[in-house]
Amino acid sequence: MDILVTYETHKEDLERLPIYELTQFVLSQESQPENTEVSVSFVTDEVIAQLNEKYRQKEGPTDVLSFECDGVQDDSEIPVLNDEVFELGDVVIAPEVAIRQSYEFGTTFEEEISLLLVHGLLHLCGYDHIEDADAEVMEGREAQILSAWSNR
Repeated sequence: MDILVTYETHKEDLERLPIYELTQFVLSQESQPENTEVSVSFVTDEVIAQLNEKYRQKEGPTDVLSFECDGVQDDSEIPVLNDEVFELGDVVIAPEVAIRQSYEFGTTFEEEISLLLVHGLLHLCGYDHIEDADAEVMEGREAQILSAWSNR
């Protein structure tokens, strides 16, 4: 798997976290092929607010955004292992929002970043939370993955 992580902000704090390893773990848990490519970017509130407005028509910063590339609709569309790269997509996370949420929810910075990373990656794997039933499935999967991650 090819995982590109970039830090526009909070680099020192984020480099201490197992971002690459957790990303690889999630993609493995979701049975993504070895030729999967994904990027994870940590950006300022200003940048994520611009993206949120441009792509979701919502004002202000959000915690995480996901942008699919070669997204998968069902298991039959997952490419077989070959030399061709499977560009799953991009996850963009706002650490400042994560910090505010960690105070609000009583979590640590690492817990909040981990949840946002898993959430964003699950979106790329086809999960959504627009409908209540879908939200239950996605939240359950997030909990399963985070539990498996902490118990590994």
